[in-house]
Amino acid sequence: MSLPSLPYLSRSLALAAVLLTGTAHAMAADASAPAASSWRDARQLVLVVTDGWDATTGTLQRFELRDGRWQAVAPAAPIAVGRNGAAWGLGLHPAQAQGPQKQEGDGRAPAGVFTLGEAFGYAAKADTAMPYRAMQATSYCIDVPDSPLYNRIIDTRTEGEAAAKGSTEPMRLDLHNQGDIRYREGLVIGHNPKATPRAGSCIFAHLWRTPGEPTAGCTAMASETMDSVLAWLRPDARPVFVLLPRAEYTRLAHDWQLPEATR
Repeated sequence: MSLPSLPYLSRSLALAAVLLTGTAHAMAADASAPAASSWRDARQLVLVVTDGWDATTGTLQRFELRDGRWQAVAPAAPIAVGRNGAAWGLGLHPAQAQGPQKQEGDGRAPAGVFTLGEAFGYAAKADTAMPYRAMQATSYCIDVPDSPLYNRIIDTRTEGEAAAKGSTEPMRLDLHNQGDIRYREGLVIGHNPKATPRAGSCIFAHLWRTPGEPTAGCTAMASETMDSVLAWLRPDARPVFVLLPRAEYTRLAHDWQLPEATR
């Protein structure tokens, strides 16, 4: 076999250099580009930011995607989270190795990005486009890790009284806890959708009894804040709920394509 001529080799090496340079540039561009998120179809976003993993209060702000950019639709409002702060939960976001991890009974609100599920409350209906479930005296959220119904809201009239054995989450708190208003209005936050045992259950957005009162792991707020959230949400906008300590929000906002929070 004859060897290539010198001019041919020179042209081939030059072409290879161009191709390698282009590949390197493409790799660099890919490395700096925001990661594709599993919530890229969301057009409504509820953002909760706290001051740190152990903070029990923070702010909630609503955003809509307009012309490819997140736009705030209301000022930030005060909220309360878990009595021990927050910890990484199981949701739409990639697993995070650094920081506390949500466990059943830890008193921490799950951090990350989550779907928003059905609305619920004491009344027969609510001013919301979200699917709504009226809670009954027989409604419970199952927080028993070994139960096959773990992390589900059930009605003992259909599931049987034994299904709620050991549960600490009756959904009609007003009837079970001397008129408690907290679950008068609420939303299911889609934490631990696969019901992984002991990873945390029954995570809601709900009312607070007194301003700033921490929760067992939910996000609590004033009734006027809840009313505005419920009236604004639309299922077709694929809304998501984001909760992050400020340092994690600063670290992840670009890659996760999150809106700019108001301090």
